Amino acid sequence: MSDDMDDGAKIDQRVREVLQGLGLPYEVVPIDPAYADTAQFCERYGFPMEQSANTIIVGSKKEPRQYAACVVKATMRLDVNHAVRKVMGVSRLSFATAEETMALTGMMIGGVTIFALPEGLPIYVDDSLMSCPYVILGGGSRSSKIKIAPEAFARLPGARIIVALAVGP
Repeated sequence: MSDDMDDGAKIDQRVREVLQGLGLPYEVVPIDPAYADTAQFCERYGFPMEQSANTIIVGSKKEPRQYAACVVKATMRLDVNHAVRKVMGVSRLSFATAEETMALTGMMIGGVTIFALPEGLPIYVDDSLMSCPYVILGGGSRSSKIKIAPEAFARLPGARIIVALAVGP
């Protein structure tokens, strides 16, 4: 990647490279950034919440901080205190702030995608997503979403499918 690219262009390029490397059809859905948050996106663009997923960055509370990206259905709640804590092997966890998320990923809340995360960041995917006909994920910025088969999670290097990572609805 060229050094004269801004961070947004670098993320867009990384997303395209990762998606093309997965060998699955996908669709980039351009959106109004004002509707990037999942509920507003689904209502505005007519996608079901049950097939939309949120990528949530969590971090351990103790130093040195460990971070992970967790992907869950928009209709479910990430089980931070039990499932995530267990899979990460830490005693206490919290959701990363918007500032921490931006510093770690270069992406804003509402646009965080698993397709442009820093190398080595663990990715945990709730198993309930695997039964969806397709999944809508952040596109790397607040101006796009990615529509792709859930098989992408199994093909993505470093991603692990975790049973009951989320609870609900």
